[in-house]
Amino acid sequence: MFNNQFPIKFTILMLIVVMLITSAFGCRGNVSKEAAEKLQPITLNYWRVWDGQDAFGEIISKYKAIHPNININYRKLRYEEYEKELIESFAEDRGPDILSLHAGWMTRYKNKLAPMPDEITMAYPTIKGTLKKEEVVELRTSRSLTAGQIKEQFVDVVYDNAILEGEVYGLPMSVDTMVLFYNRDLLNGAGITEAPRYWNDKFFDDIQSLTKQNEAGEIIQSGIALGTSDNIERYSDILSLLMMQNGAQMISEKGDRVTFQMAAQDSDKTAPGLDALRFYTDFANPVSKAYAWNEESPNSLQAFTEGRLAIFFGYAYHLPMIEARSPRLNFSVSPMLQIEGNANQMNFANFWLESVSSKSAYQDEAWDFIQFAVKAENAQSYLTKAKKPTALRSLINQQKTNDDLSVFANQLLTAKSWYKGKDYNAAEVIMGEMINEALIAENKDLNKIISSGAYRIQQTLK
Repeated sequence: MFNNQFPIKFTILMLIVVMLITSAFGCRGNVSKEAAEKLQPITLNYWRVWDGQDAFGEIISKYKAIHPNININYRKLRYEEYEKELIESFAEDRGPDILSLHAGWMTRYKNKLAPMPDEITMAYPTIKGTLKKEEVVELRTSRSLTAGQIKEQFVDVVYDNAILEGEVYGLPMSVDTMVLFYNRDLLNGAGITEAPRYWNDKFFDDIQSLTKQNEAGEIIQSGIALGTSDNIERYSDILSLLMMQNGAQMISEKGDRVTFQMAAQDSDKTAPGLDALRFYTDFANPVSKAYAWNEESPNSLQAFTEGRLAIFFGYAYHLPMIEARSPRLNFSVSPMLQIEGNANQMNFANFWLESVSSKSAYQDEAWDFIQFAVKAENAQSYLTKAKKPTALRSLINQQKTNDDLSVFANQLLTAKSWYKGKDYNAAEVIMGEMINEALIAENKDLNKIISSGAYRIQQTLK
């Protein structure tokens, strides 16, 4: 009997010893009530547009390694449904904790957002000890990014959109800039050796060479997509940039008055915004030498991917769309056109900000994750996978050597935006209606049209 029971008792004894030893390595020291609360399992719901979860996978994994009690539930929504879903979710108290908002939407959604707190306290589980491993929970309080740090670390256009009434309401993962996409085969066929760089006579000659009409006068190949609104991607951005390049001040310094319809100070010349509107619509005027596009033309992105449009204005987010729709299209990207002789370049920015819902039960944790995600060492993985231009000054030079992103990155320091009102979508529609009215108006009516458009956009600022 003794011989049979000894191995069993010995085995049980050894198991007990092993359990005691191993449990010592995982035991947690004294944890304060505050630390215990901070360690409760939570889930942050994160809603975005454009990028799939794979673009954020590495950032989420790195954050989870530091804060194992926090799960990030990432959801990508289609752009067409995004705002509707956001509004409904807010009304029903089921919205996300973290959400992406277009820079032009920030004022509209301000009352539904939680500003970034001055400081955040987070729990950090750490293992201490040598023989006896013990999990210790450290509470660390960190200062959040200040407005001054945001101005220093991010490209200029970020500050004007992220800071509302002195508080931080969003931080960007990326800032996109408008560029010129061109069909290399069409330019080669027309004997054009390089993409245009300026709005000059050579540019007009190139557009004429690239635009073809059939016997019925129908445009069968367009040199450029300009002049209309509904069938041109980001028409409001293009017109806004033309106005800004021509010297128009789009909005007052306080952001409370639309001013693009006004004449330049100390000048008796036509208002630069009006000149830009006339210039833009000339490309859809059949009697103009610039005629290359009209309201019967297809969507500009569609025309470009089908090989019927030589020059298309777009952003980095258009790259995967073009490659997916037309993988064999021989195209390249070039800097946005500038006014020849202007000392300073002017480019246009289009970007989104990561924000926190005011209804989130975990506002500190949500803001902690955003600040973690936008750090250069973490944002880099997202930018590489998503093929997006950076929002951080420290990464610009690195992206200037990237074949896919160099053109966009080179424009980041001169990129601007302007709208600060409460209804970005309505303002875009008004810009489009202003274009449509200008197309059928006499020159003498343009001043009335642009003044009316500015007044209507002014109402969306309130």
